[in-house]
Amino acid sequence: MGVLNVTPDSFSDGGRFFEHGAALARARELIGEGADLIDIGGESTRPGAAPVSEDEELARVIPLVEALREAGVPISVDTRRARVMRAALAAGAAMVNDIEALESPGALEAVAASDCAVCLMHKKGDPQTMQRDPRYADVVAEVKAYLSARITAVEDAGVARERIAIDPGFGFGKTPAHNLELLRRLDEFRSLGVPVVAGFSRKSTLGVITGKPAGERLAASLSAALLGAHILRVHDVAETRDALAVWQALRA
Repeated sequence: MGVLNVTPDSFSDGGRFFEHGAALARARELIGEGADLIDIGGESTRPGAAPVSEDEELARVIPLVEALREAGVPISVDTRRARVMRAALAAGAAMVNDIEALESPGALEAVAASDCAVCLMHKKGDPQTMQRDPRYADVVAEVKAYLSARITAVEDAGVARERIAIDPGFGFGKTPAHNLELLRRLDEFRSLGVPVVAGFSRKSTLGVITGKPAGERLAASLSAALLGAHILRVHDVAETRDALAVWQALRA
């Protein structure tokens, strides 16, 4: 899953692809590098990020979805708003990637009324507050229990399990120690019976470990990519595919 942030303030590449032409070129570059799907986000949800209006998010995202509907790979939209979900699905998106796991008003109904895929993510708090001393008794057990409950709620609303994926939400209300424990025990999430998405690419925990800024965390991101997720949400598609090719050849 190639990351495409159409924002001025995302933690890693905010502003680089904010202009429509640059974003479209980047999407095509990611596809050329081997991305299986493109995840477009019009609102930064990094720690401390301020929300944007629905109208602004729509203006950033929908023209790109429309331009990429015939690009040859599915388009995912990273949003927590029902109105944006509905507009993106009408424009040709095939997946909703929601940090609020369809808990915001109207989101569950928007997805249930379509035939799209959905990724349900765990977070604690909101982007403004989520990194203020987050605490868990057992981070894996608590995140897993939350995602299990959301799978049940989404299925009860009429969304087939085959359409659902989950994301433990690395960095969303978690300390570096929490993130590493989730990564170490990632296989435990497979028991929920749906694909596991991992978005560890360039995250701040890797910076804590390596001392490197976001733009210099490629090697660390590749290490995290080899730990067992079904879907990898990454900034560096070509390099990640190469690392996976070697890993899969060794396993075979």
